[in-house]
Amino acid sequence: MNFKLCTSFARSTSLKISSPSMENFVFLAQNHYDIIIVAVLSIGITIFLSKAWRGTASDKAGIPGRLGLPFLGETLSFLSATNSTRGCYDFVRLRRLWYGKWFKTRIFGQIHVFLPSTEGARTIFKSDFVHFNKGYVKPMADAVGEKSVLYVPQESHKKIRRLLSAPFSMDSLSTFVKKFDKMLIQRLNTLEESGKSFSVLDFGMKMNFDAMCNMLMSVTDDSSLRHIEKDCIDVDKSMLAFPLKIPGSRYYKGIKARKRLTETLREMIARRRNGMEPFEDFLQSMLLRDAYPQNEKLDDSEIIDNLITLLIAGKSTTATAIMWCVKFLDENREAQDRLRKEQLAISRKKPEGTSLTLEDVNSMSYGLKVVKETLRMSNVLLWFPRVALHDCTIDGFEIKKGWLVNIDATCIHHDPNLYKDPMQFNPSRFDETQKPYSFIPFGSGPRTCLGMNMAKVTMLVFLHRLTTGYKWTVDDLDPSLERKSHIPQLRSGCPITLKPLNNTKKAWMT
Repeated sequence: MNFKLCTSFARSTSLKISSPSMENFVFLAQNHYDIIIVAVLSIGITIFLSKAWRGTASDKAGIPGRLGLPFLGETLSFLSATNSTRGCYDFVRLRRLWYGKWFKTRIFGQIHVFLPSTEGARTIFKSDFVHFNKGYVKPMADAVGEKSVLYVPQESHKKIRRLLSAPFSMDSLSTFVKKFDKMLIQRLNTLEESGKSFSVLDFGMKMNFDAMCNMLMSVTDDSSLRHIEKDCIDVDKSMLAFPLKIPGSRYYKGIKARKRLTETLREMIARRRNGMEPFEDFLQSMLLRDAYPQNEKLDDSEIIDNLITLLIAGKSTTATAIMWCVKFLDENREAQDRLRKEQLAISRKKPEGTSLTLEDVNSMSYGLKVVKETLRMSNVLLWFPRVALHDCTIDGFEIKKGWLVNIDATCIHHDPNLYKDPMQFNPSRFDETQKPYSFIPFGSGPRTCLGMNMAKVTMLVFLHRLTTGYKWTVDDLDPSLERKSHIPQLRSGCPITLKPLNNTKKAWMT
């Protein structure tokens, strides 16, 4: 504001206070109306913002929390946590300290309620499609696509899920185990011979991505793999970005990358239909259904959106779980030694040079407990979002139609009332049957993760080859998390250096 104008206003105000009269008031209003309007508007906006910002649990729903301004809400606080080395769940953790286990907030224009109980989880998972539907914040929905199995309504979901199930059948998993095992042996052997430290996260992401591309689309050329992978990474990074198409922003880059992926897959589909790429894989099995009835086939948009979904989900989540598993085993040598003993016993029963089979994997009883405990502690999927289709009541709290209810798997998995010493890595806790809905790393109900068994199999094959062939040291113990990630990943990626378990390499390593 102009200094002279302010001085004039101050003098005028001082004069009128000392000699109040209607004429003076009119004179002030006529000569300084612009300043008065600004002052009144500023005061009004300040009061409005203050009330909105302080708005908490005084509404009828009785759920504590802060909604903040319309649309904006606590989006900036959420993004701040996401952009920190504490991870996006720090946003949730802080509000639990402030408001208790149940709380509400507003993110990207939507009201979110965080649900912390097994009873609440049971209510929602059993009511999927009836009282609740899957819901994502806008950037996540834009990333997976409107025809993704993660996003479509009930009438489309059943058909798409049924047709997507082929790659995850027992027959497909049996083939996958052998191919993945062979690929893994070669790559671990190369890394050990180099003597160099490598990121478990990066290694796992590349391994899983290459294996998924091979299984789904028979893409094995390294140049093509890296081209598709780069676009998938940009899409993945955009999932918790602010949804504004500003050139250079993560969201903008993600939208552009998704368009490139769509075009790449459309061109691949066209070549297949023209008989230029005769493969036997998931994509080909979908295209062979072109002449089938509408309810027995996927259109091109459905195929593309779900291929992108499978690639991104399979690439990041399983690799992240493998990373945490290596870290937890390094910190818990008793569990590592017991796991190695089991895996060596399996290895000794097999002829030299033979690959693992699905039957071998199914015999890894302690290995499966290690996988479960890793998934419980790491919470690769922090919570499961659902949209309330009707007003309802859960655990005595009123939920309004249109609200997003997040089943907080992290809170449930770390609940000391459900798990003794929940922050202690203890695979043997799964010797006992867990309370229903207390272990939900893959969700539950009709939307249970399609790739659940593939994720477990992938982790078990990796653990077998790691523990029977090598010892390792973690080269960076920094617990900081990767910034801007929607799943909890170590910023270091958990770098390790491999050393042969024995002086003489086993036959399967050569």
